[in-house]
Amino acid sequence: MGALAFTAPLILTALIALPLIWWLLRLTPPRPEKEVFPPFRILLALGKREETPATTPWWLLLLRLVLAGLIIIALAGPLLNPNAATLSSGGPLAIVFDNSWASAPAFDRRRATAEFLIEEARDKDLPVSLVFTADETHDATFGSASDALTRLAASVPRPLPAVRGSVIAALNTAFTDAKPSTLAFITDGVAAAQDQPFLDGLSALGASDFRVIGRDNPDAVALTAAANTSDQMSVTAARLDPAGEQTLTVSARDMQGHILANTNIVFKPGERSAEGLIDAPFELRNDFARLTIDGYETGGAVRLLDDSFKRRSVGLISGEVGDRSQPLLSPLYYITRALSPYANLSQPESNDLATSIPAMIQTGPSLIMLADIGRMPGAAEQALTQWIERGGTLVRFAGPRLATAPGDDPLIPVTLRQGERALGGSMSWATPQPLDVYPETSPFYGLKAPEGVLVNRQVLAEPSSELQSMTWANLRDGTPLVTAKKLGNGRIVLFHVSAESSWSNLPLSGDFVEMLRRIVQISSTAAQATTTAEGKMVLPPFRMLTAKGTMTTEKGLAKPIEAIGQTRVSFANPPGLYGSEDGFQALNLVNSQQALAPIRLPDNLAYTESGFIGDGSMSLKPWLLSAAVLLALADTFAMLLLGGAFARRLGATAAAAIIALGFAGIAPDYARADDTKPGDEQLMARLDKTHLGYVITGEAEVDRISERGLAGLTDYLYYRTTLEPGDPVGVDIAKDELSVFPILYWPISSTASMPSEKAISRIDAYMRAGGTVLFDTRDQFSAISATGSVSPNTERLRAILANIDIPPLEAVPTDHVLTKSFYLLKSYPGRYSGSPLWVEASTSKADPNRPARAGDGVTPIMITGNDFAGAWAIDDAGAPLLPLVPPDENQREMAYRTGVNIMMYMLTGNYKADQVHVPALLERLGQ
Repeated sequence: MGALAFTAPLILTALIALPLIWWLLRLTPPRPEKEVFPPFRILLALGKREETPATTPWWLLLLRLVLAGLIIIALAGPLLNPNAATLSSGGPLAIVFDNSWASAPAFDRRRATAEFLIEEARDKDLPVSLVFTADETHDATFGSASDALTRLAASVPRPLPAVRGSVIAALNTAFTDAKPSTLAFITDGVAAAQDQPFLDGLSALGASDFRVIGRDNPDAVALTAAANTSDQMSVTAARLDPAGEQTLTVSARDMQGHILANTNIVFKPGERSAEGLIDAPFELRNDFARLTIDGYETGGAVRLLDDSFKRRSVGLISGEVGDRSQPLLSPLYYITRALSPYANLSQPESNDLATSIPAMIQTGPSLIMLADIGRMPGAAEQALTQWIERGGTLVRFAGPRLATAPGDDPLIPVTLRQGERALGGSMSWATPQPLDVYPETSPFYGLKAPEGVLVNRQVLAEPSSELQSMTWANLRDGTPLVTAKKLGNGRIVLFHVSAESSWSNLPLSGDFVEMLRRIVQISSTAAQATTTAEGKMVLPPFRMLTAKGTMTTEKGLAKPIEAIGQTRVSFANPPGLYGSEDGFQALNLVNSQQALAPIRLPDNLAYTESGFIGDGSMSLKPWLLSAAVLLALADTFAMLLLGGAFARRLGATAAAAIIALGFAGIAPDYARADDTKPGDEQLMARLDKTHLGYVITGEAEVDRISERGLAGLTDYLYYRTTLEPGDPVGVDIAKDELSVFPILYWPISSTASMPSEKAISRIDAYMRAGGTVLFDTRDQFSAISATGSVSPNTERLRAILANIDIPPLEAVPTDHVLTKSFYLLKSYPGRYSGSPLWVEASTSKADPNRPARAGDGVTPIMITGNDFAGAWAIDDAGAPLLPLVPPDENQREMAYRTGVNIMMYMLTGNYKADQVHVPALLERLGQ
């Protein structure tokens, strides 16, 4: 017979209430019978003998007492064969409890195990020592079991790793007079610093019974690293238990906790570390605030992301132009190579600083880097100053232009001497200088001083009392290499060497990459830092991470961290976000795969290992609750039986069944998945092939010419190209679906009804979505004979376009794709030949921020007055319907070719504008 234990034995005291329940149930009569009121029914029942009992039947009373007893015993948590041995007799009990973040998933079971041991010590009147390894202070002195239970009840998991090394000193101090007879180490299973001396110290305590409890911890998983690359974010996770294959789902969340993206990390058998990739645009990745492992509520399963993980927008401006032939000599070449993996880089299109710098500021960059720019226009200087004061970071590099610029430039952090300093030249006695170690107040502090980096030229700063505090990097001779100062909420940084390798080989080294990356990372958080008396920049606690992986505003005793440097998690600096809402730095709990290694017990250590109380045992609680439910159902059935519920007339049941069948007969006719809405058949018919569409104007003759004109072009396309279009379709722009047509031909007629506002809005949406509308005013002949006045059709077109957001237009240029999409064309005639074909202006001439953009470089609008449909129109026999003006059949052929080029342009985009294939074509042609 196995042992029996209870996880909550105090609940068994409720069994005392069973006699009271028996007394109450005994006095409660059963439910009285109900009789129908009609007097005749009462007279018939006069002779009936009263059989209602005065008290509850004994069998029902027994059933209810057993039911109450089963519920009380089940709530007490009975366990058969509990996983807890009895304490060693004759000595005190000592418990070392890991209350770290890794203990959070099973913390209640760990606490229940410790409670079981302490209560047994209380029953034997033994002293108890309880110490927690994740607490800042340790009191290991023996005390009463009641006090230990009070401390245990108030214990919570900490968002910190276990610090076991300091526990040994507390145990040795407390156990000078008495040694523990039973020593229980309730561990989280994760290795920590100084584990070896800690375990040796526990063994040296001389306990006769040394137990290690809960070493297996499959819930100990953590996110150890995250890197935001140019295309995606990589996430690295680690686990404690390498057995078997395991898949973790990692979700990326914003500051409000909404899931923005996710990925799966798959561990193969035997692997402790694995990596996953989150594919998302960098704009979306910049909104990631933290990464979480779904289903795991621990601080290690959360990876906090700060401003350093965001891909910043960096603007680059060089003082030199035309460096493409020699890119290695370009001032921006090395900056681009260093920052492209970590930031999105942009350069201005114009070389005019007065316009390019304000235009770049309008794009909202985080940093702007100026390579060898000396004097700047007043407008650019003012725009930069205002941008920096709002929080921007300006990074400047020296060069010949900066060396000759005024020394009191307000956008330079220090006052410079005129000219440059040459080191190692024939006219200089000084040798090239290496870099010195970085100052503690520098963002580069913590980086190893670069070896082999020499500086041949530099611009010198005038000595001042503030120069040392403004210096981020020095040469070995003490002269500044990098200086910086704050300006408003922003910062100005100056490299006293050039951005290319003519002044120094620093741009050729990997240290140049790390220096620029550090500047990018602190561009936001450094602005939120405060400076201490020692000159260090610190960030106050902003949001803290709990052991269960949630964020809280409770800061407790957390202290500020250094804005520049590698702060480790500790009691003074728990994991969380430090800074403010405008900029913060993340301090994560687990930062390496080694931080999640399993604890190793020495082979010579005498110990017994077990699980938590209840592990390997059978809980009787579900069985007792199931029996209680069955007894409750039996009690309900008995009450219905005694109450006469089963004596109802059969007619009532039959009536209910008839009513139910009646409702079933009029059940609603639900919609089927294959049901189609009106008009769907027409839409599906238009998706079988490419159809040319024309706008129905409401005028019979105009619509007839449009239909026959597109029919003629369709036949021409069928015989001259591989395209096999379907029959042309007339389109009602106010009702029909427009997205199925690549182009709509719209003949303008001043006598037709003006389109409604809704119809024009649908045309506008069609053009924004990538469709093209070919407006044909068909007025070229009348325009020729006009006396300068605008034709009625053109007036109507202007009225229509007044409500459409169209881009700037231009006549088709000679290098446009329309000139070569299928045929080589120089003009675009229709029935008439004098009107140009207007298309969207190229991006070099139009505003790049225009509302209507063309998909794949295809213009959303075309305008002509040459009456294309009139030239294409044919009758049923294939003969032309309308004569040309002037009568020239070659013009009709060119009109058809114009239609072919337009259709090829619509369907293939501007791929032929790419000239990369030209050399191969010329080679094949032998030219």
